[in-house]
Amino acid sequence: MRRIHRFYWFSLLGLSGLWLLINAPGLSTLQGFFPWRNLLIQYSGVLGMGVMSLAMLLAVRPVRLEPWLGGLDKMYRLHKWLGIAGLVLSVGHWLLSEAPKWLVRAGLLERPQRGPGPQLDGLEAWLHGLRKPAEGLGEWAFYAAVLLMVLALVRRFPYQRFFQTHRLIAVAYLVLVFHAVVLMRFDYWGTPLGWLMGALMAGGSVAAVWVLLRRVGAQRQVAGEVQSVVRHDRLQVVEVTIALKGRWAGHDAGQFAFVTLHADEGPHPYTITSAWQDDGQITFIIKALGDYTATLAERVQVGDVVRIEGPYGRFNFEGRQRRQIWVGAGIGITPFIARMKALAQQADGREIDLFHTTAVYDPHAIGLLERDAREAGVGLHVLWDERDGLLNAQRIAQAVPQWRDADVWFCGPAGFGQALEQGLQALGLPAERLHRELFQMR
Repeated sequence: MRRIHRFYWFSLLGLSGLWLLINAPGLSTLQGFFPWRNLLIQYSGVLGMGVMSLAMLLAVRPVRLEPWLGGLDKMYRLHKWLGIAGLVLSVGHWLLSEAPKWLVRAGLLERPQRGPGPQLDGLEAWLHGLRKPAEGLGEWAFYAAVLLMVLALVRRFPYQRFFQTHRLIAVAYLVLVFHAVVLMRFDYWGTPLGWLMGALMAGGSVAAVWVLLRRVGAQRQVAGEVQSVVRHDRLQVVEVTIALKGRWAGHDAGQFAFVTLHADEGPHPYTITSAWQDDGQITFIIKALGDYTATLAERVQVGDVVRIEGPYGRFNFEGRQRRQIWVGAGIGITPFIARMKALAQQADGREIDLFHTTAVYDPHAIGLLERDAREAGVGLHVLWDERDGLLNAQRIAQAVPQWRDADVWFCGPAGFGQALEQGLQALGLPAERLHRELFQMR
């Protein structure tokens, strides 16, 4: 989390700093409302397009950035933050442009008298001639982008519709790039700020075209066929094993993939539950958490043709500490199942305690978990909420006296993860030793 926090604030402050270096010498000479308004329009436009360009670049799932940003789950969280920042800045940019016009029409503000404009030639004159279409198209693209970004933030908006509509932001972005190129102050282009904005918008435009062509992740996709389906009705989960029909480079325990089980629904991200044995098989345990996943137990059938894209993620159980504490809450147990299967094949010499908390106790599923833990040499602590109460940092510290020397790996509900992280840090666990899977793609 700290990496994406740093990247987020470095992006905002870095762009702001470059803008300020250019404009600082003239700030003391600005007088009146409209000169400041015009300057802030430029600032909000630069900052808004900068963060939206970064968000667009992250939308194409650049695997090479995973080691730097902590995995695709963290990158999608950063994508969301940058998108929200772009939304806020765009609204502010629009208000700075439109609100003074409203005030002038209401008689509350006097429009300044405009003198003759400067004589322009060459590229600057050509761009100036495009101002009217750039303003008009930019305004409509702004309305569309705001609507699409708000829909993306509404959890009740169905995932299928979100997946279908969210790529349309790429169209709005390309129009906004045209708007920004035409309307950004011409003298900015000869400065480091202009060079950076040009690079960001060029990269973002390529990414937007990639999204519209539906090429995101295409080189990491492989076809497969459903080999077996096992239902665990009491837990509301279905275990799907797929036989891969193409080249799969393998995966590490803790990684996930985007799985298209039904073309009308599109890809969903699921944690890989099986360790890679180079046998062409891969397993997912999927919980009924939404309208679509609630129907999987009935819809998915042996022999169905599917598509898998991946693997992604850096929830890889790496760390310097020889002791680890794992916490898998509910369906968050899946990456730990994969890791235990891998450790059963090849131990890593670590001492490991696994805490599994569940609201529903299924003796058969717990028996399978106990078998995996025994074969991997992992100490298992099962907590049934109804019987044992809720898990917290204090209970972990009591159960594992050497917790101060451990790395902690958590996968489960976001609120539980935040509470556990705060509790462990309050007890003295360094922040860099707690690893959380941010398994929310929107």
